[in-house]
Amino acid sequence: MSEKVRVVIVDDHDVIRVGVKQSLGDGVEVVGEGRDVETAIEAIATAKPDVVILDVHLPGGIGGGALDVLDACLKKSDPPRFLALSVSDAAEDVVAVVRAGARGYVTKSISGPELTDAVVRVAQDDAVFSPRLAGFVLDAFGASAGDIAVADEDLDKLTAREQEVMRLIARGYSYREVGEKLFISIKTVETHVSAVLRKLQLSSRHELAHWAAQRRIV
Repeated sequence: MSEKVRVVIVDDHDVIRVGVKQSLGDGVEVVGEGRDVETAIEAIATAKPDVVILDVHLPGGIGGGALDVLDACLKKSDPPRFLALSVSDAAEDVVAVVRAGARGYVTKSISGPELTDAVVRVAQDDAVFSPRLAGFVLDAFGASAGDIAVADEDLDKLTAREQEVMRLIARGYSYREVGEKLFISIKTVETHVSAVLRKLQLSSRHELAHWAAQRRIV
């Protein structure tokens, strides 16, 4: 993405909010924070972020924690997308938050680059889950494995720029078109594509398009 993803971080622990903020990459801009249901709703209404990184268990509200925040915000026009970030990997938590409207759910064991990538992908309307949590969603909603994007090690091998180039190439853009969109030279595009193919152990643009389509990241 050419513009930074604007994010609000919601967690009742100050140290977690600080840690999340420091771990996010350059493609993400933190525009607000909340520590409970009430301050979360206020921060989201004020900042109008693209994505909300939302802790599942929050004080305040009527006892639903993250569910109260989702209920209040998703009723409004042009709501942000929500990515749950929690220590809990319980199936009931995952399913409840996704049913309430979250686009993804990752655990707090996630690395900074992985979280940054998850935020960007949720902003692009992907559904992103930590690998071991995806099965809960598949079971609960009867989805097929191709219906959700799972944060995986392969994508984490790519830099932010390589991911931008990869997505455009996978969509069928020529090297020249990619260069024009990203304001880089054709030679630089070729260099990025070579790096992407090498890191993903693919041999052609066709294989890259298939790889990206399987993961719903195009």
